[in-house]
Amino acid sequence: MQQASNPPLKIGLTGGIGSGKSTVCKLFAAFSIPVIDADIIAREVVTPGQAGLAQIQQNFDDILLPDGTLDRKKLGQIIFADPAKKQCLENILHPLIYQRLKTEAATQPGPYVILAIPLLFETNMTDLVDRILVIDCPEDLQFQRVKQRDRLDDEQIQRIIASQSSRQERLRRADDIIDNSKSTAELAEQVKNLHNLYLSLI
Repeated sequence: MQQASNPPLKIGLTGGIGSGKSTVCKLFAAFSIPVIDADIIAREVVTPGQAGLAQIQQNFDDILLPDGTLDRKKLGQIIFADPAKKQCLENILHPLIYQRLKTEAATQPGPYVILAIPLLFETNMTDLVDRILVIDCPEDLQFQRVKQRDRLDDEQIQRIIASQSSRQERLRRADDIIDNSKSTAELAEQVKNLHNLYLSLI
């Protein structure tokens, strides 16, 4: 009788805005490692026909666009102006995202899987993963990257950074750290070393 294969090792990849999480995910994917992105799941659970959108409709007035999809801009303005509404939205979305992450991680092939969860600490999802990998860079570099990428003003960027766990907190809770303030070649080398480490842990 064939034995059931063990579930893959779950690596929780996180980091502040502009730290380079997407770049690192692509480097792991190049080793044929599955990457499950919490941001993609967050968008999927609020598409028409999904439970997330139905629950949002129950709690927020006139929140759909004419085509039946979520008016993200309006929702963003509402939760930015009202902390209670923000908490309400998180109470709807986080359990749905958590369950999807858990289900998808358990069914992935391969020795380990990357769960890319930008707000891993803030949403208390650390129990989903076996190890925590933090993508790190100095705050001034974070700031510079976000400004260049998202065209936000300085105040908006500072507000986003302030709303996330501090750099010190992330580093304190990390099992593994990638320094993404160096060259592309050095970044790739760090990913390769961690890939070999994770394989050795299986």
